[in-house]
Amino acid sequence: MLLAGGTWLMSDPQPGATGFVDLTTLGWPDLEVTPEGLRIGATCTIARLVAWAGGPEVPPEWSAAELAVDAVHSLLAGPGVWATATVGGNVCRAYAAGALISFAVALDGVAHVWTADGGEVRLPVAQLITGDGTTCLRRGDVLRAVELPAAALRSRARLHRIALAELGRAAAVVTGRVDDDGTAVFGITAATTVPAVLRFPVLPGPEDLAEAVAGAAGYYTDPLGPEDWRRGVSVVLAERARAELAA
Repeated sequence: MLLAGGTWLMSDPQPGATGFVDLTTLGWPDLEVTPEGLRIGATCTIARLVAWAGGPEVPPEWSAAELAVDAVHSLLAGPGVWATATVGGNVCRAYAAGALISFAVALDGVAHVWTADGGEVRLPVAQLITGDGTTCLRRGDVLRAVELPAAALRSRARLHRIALAELGRAAAVVTGRVDDDGTAVFGITAATTVPAVLRFPVLPGPEDLAEAVAGAAGYYTDPLGPEDWRRGVSVVLAERARAELAA
């Protein structure tokens, strides 16, 4: 079993595990700022990402980097877990309410995967997730990094969330952003079993956005909220983001 932060290992029995490969010993850089954007090592802890996103290391034009802080506060965990849990672990667990999935999807994050046969592939994080708790990774595949393009990091971005309990797991997370060229992108996570990404050539009007959000696939029912409620609140959250981006 591949192991990074190990918080999932400590919270859920693993009776079938016979051995572990500790990825943190590989010495991958946590965060690399390049002309193409930001490369987040899969073993980067959540705490390190939050500290970076809220600190002076962020290039001044990357205003959307602060979305990481908003996303992580949607995670049902405190700073003690952040210090150990990793970005790659959160993405690969693929829970619908994965906070780093929300962040990566919002900014067109790309998963850099080392494949079991010695190759490598890159695919959008939104496509890596195939269901609540499932991914397209095969046995032996390793998520090496999540890459965020500079164009998305320069965008104006917003994140809104809702939960049935004040300190409960997010039941719906909606992100919205507007790029330099006017393109608008909205992401829906937590409310859907797989991330929904909605793209528009310009910031849409309220009716067009509401129709697109309501028509997204994957809304589901569990003890934290019924499907129709998740769909409805996602429409409301998307409009809040849209209105802020339009102001």
